Amino acid sequence: MAKPEWMKEAPKPISSILIANRGEIACRIIRACQEMKIKAIAIQSSSDEGALHTEMADQVVVLSGDSLAETYLNGDAIIDAAKSCGADAIHPGYGFLSERADFAKSVASSGLIWIGPSPEAIDSMGDKVTARRRMEDASVPVIPGREISIGIDEESTIDSLITAATSVGYPLLLKASAGGGGKGMRVVREPKRLQQEFLAAQREAESAFGDGTVYIERLLENSRHIEVQILADDHGNTVHLFERECSIQRRHQKVVEEAPSPVLDGETRSAMGKAAVSAAKEVSYSGAGTVEFLLSSDGSFYFLEMNTRLQVEHPVTECISGIDLVEQQIRVASGLPLPFSQNDLSIRGHAIEVRIYAEDPSKGFLPATGPLAVFVPPEGPGVRLDTGVRQGDEARIDFDPMLAKLIVHGSNREQAIRRMERALSSFVILGATTNIDFLIDIMRHESFISGDTTTNFIDIHFSEGWESNQTKSSVVVLAACAEQLGLHRSQIASSSEETGRTTSNDPFLLISRSFP
Repeated sequence: MAKPEWMKEAPKPISSILIANRGEIACRIIRACQEMKIKAIAIQSSSDEGALHTEMADQVVVLSGDSLAETYLNGDAIIDAAKSCGADAIHPGYGFLSERADFAKSVASSGLIWIGPSPEAIDSMGDKVTARRRMEDASVPVIPGREISIGIDEESTIDSLITAATSVGYPLLLKASAGGGGKGMRVVREPKRLQQEFLAAQREAESAFGDGTVYIERLLENSRHIEVQILADDHGNTVHLFERECSIQRRHQKVVEEAPSPVLDGETRSAMGKAAVSAAKEVSYSGAGTVEFLLSSDGSFYFLEMNTRLQVEHPVTECISGIDLVEQQIRVASGLPLPFSQNDLSIRGHAIEVRIYAEDPSKGFLPATGPLAVFVPPEGPGVRLDTGVRQGDEARIDFDPMLAKLIVHGSNREQAIRRMERALSSFVILGATTNIDFLIDIMRHESFISGDTTTNFIDIHFSEGWESNQTKSSVVVLAACAEQLGLHRSQIASSSEETGRTTSNDPFLLISRSFP
């Protein structure tokens, strides 16, 4: 298929990239730029002054304003910033503007290189109803579902809703067509809840995405969330880099990801990989993308959606494939072909990623704030940390509460689990509540160890909530952190006895607040 009109001119070599993002993913892209000897240019809002991604970058452009609309979601301001500093290209990372087709088109129209798929591909796969139709055309299996016809009045719309729901059957899932991250999504188990949940999903979708379109899918319970990483270039080459299992979720947000899936056999892996490649080719995809599937308990799988960007969980794929996905994104955007074929790729060991959130699992995973008085990541063979914060920063709720991604790689799944448990146990964060102890409990859970990880894992095994069974001694933890704080053990003991003499800026006081 011919290239879209906007891609017909061959891009020039990329020597500088403006990163239209912040935090952990901005730091990740900066590291790739450094390895490729490409100038990395960061942007920042006024509230991000001194953030880690700005310190790592070769150049920083400050965007006027403080709100998201004025800064990280302001496409015109970002393009102006890129042109003002002579950048060759813009990398959107994930989130923010990464899946905005109009932004991708504006970037290319301004003479800059867009590091991502074409606006046409983003449009095709960004709307879930359109994506379902395209996948059916490509003979990719989709979850049984129905669109809802919007009538001339509310009554006719509700009639269409009831007809569609009856056709699909209960339990069912109402989903926002333009949605993501669990927004605009409602489970309906009985007809009497249908209209109420439909109207709620519509309102949430309109508020979050500016599009209240909702459709119905059959709810596949006890299923697994499995996604396939693909890479494609503008020379007709498309490959998959195997699968990631992302079944352990809370409120439709992923918590633990691993590659490969512990349950896929070779035949299913091959079929799912081919389906992902077919999906990418159907929309003339270029760059890195992810095709998500649900694997039912009977072994059949169905297309869920395609993410037309880099995924948060891409490091586990990098670990098992040996491929730097950000590097390949940049190479493809510069016009180069993929340097490998499908036959060159193989699975190497097992990788697990957990998301370290500033949140309180014992209180329904409510976001938490506070100073990162101590932030001491684990080290060791096969351990990787992707983060946008460091000691002394603040855990905030104005952006994503994710503080870091901890990734481990082992020769097999058993070793990877042991390595992750050990890494989590030695990860010290004080000053803000995190989900680390909860993640340790998951690593130790017999169902996780056996690979029995469906999308309702947390609902089943933590149905009554979660309370920490970790008994950390504050004295032991404080002693372990003494060197990081520049304090002697004697000073810690003295401060412990005389807390009345500490000040609000005293590091000991900040730490002591982490303990009940």
